[in-house]
Amino acid sequence: MTNEQADTGGHRHGQRIGERIGEQDDRSHGSGHGHGFGRGLVSGLATTARALVRPTHTAEYPHVRPDLPPRSRGVIALLAENCTSCMLCARECPDWCIYIESHKEQVPATEPGGRARQKNLLDRFAIDFSLCMYCGICIEVCPFDALFWSPEFEYAEFDIRDLLHESDRLESWMTSVQPPPLPDPAAAEAKEVDVARTAAEKAIAAYEAAQIAARADMQAQADLQAQETLRMPPVVDELAGGRAAEPENAMVDDETARPGSSSSTVAVAGSSGNPAEDDDTEVLPAVADTPDDPDDPDVPDVPDTPDTPDTPDTPDTPGQVRGGGA
Repeated sequence: MTNEQADTGGHRHGQRIGERIGEQDDRSHGSGHGHGFGRGLVSGLATTARALVRPTHTAEYPHVRPDLPPRSRGVIALLAENCTSCMLCARECPDWCIYIESHKEQVPATEPGGRARQKNLLDRFAIDFSLCMYCGICIEVCPFDALFWSPEFEYAEFDIRDLLHESDRLESWMTSVQPPPLPDPAAAEAKEVDVARTAAEKAIAAYEAAQIAARADMQAQADLQAQETLRMPPVVDELAGGRAAEPENAMVDDETARPGSSSSTVAVAGSSGNPAEDDDTEVLPAVADTPDDPDDPDVPDVPDTPDTPDTPDTPDTPGQVRGGGA
């Protein structure tokens, strides 16, 4: 086969493919029924007519500021008091447009006997918005919520080098940060909320159990004290006119405690009744019917009475016993 025959065959094959494609297009557009070209033209003219009669709306910026949604990525704002200089945002930034400088200071212990700690203090935080691509990775990785999206967008400069904004400018944009939108009521509950609720319920249950146990212990102690009080012997107040109960083991020697005897003793509070064997025994001398001692300085002087004459002895009668002893 020559080259001319090959070219002729290829040309015919291309013509047949073109014809088939044309036939398919005619079928799809309804050719042969009078609806292809005219229907498309009418549809386009209708769209143009609706746009012509619709009133136009012009955004009168800068006199009227646009109402942007809360998550608009305008500029990155900084909350400096939350920043701990952990450098996570600077490490994760794909453009390396965040610059952080800090130093460490020693913080004294807050409690007696505690150790002093070191704290990172922020010296510089700057973002070069000429390099930033507004990906939001720095805001997502910040563990202390120090970076936020602000809808501000009016920070254009005439010189590109002025797009490097320091911390004072970044902090000024915090006033325009809008609160996050409310969660969708139909959305599933976050896992963190479920975990926090479960932990709170366990803590409340443990606290209530501890309170019940403490009340039970207090009631048991009160019952024990009441039982001990019932076992104790009654005590009678002598000042109230009552009489104190004598000890059970108080023993009185009848022979020595007889009236008229000078050597009478009383054994009190002993267990065996023997004063020599019991350490807690208190020996009290009995009151003897003896005349007052004239040599005792505590006894007042009594004037002497005149002597009476002796009376004659009378004869003893039966049934009488002489003597003063009983």
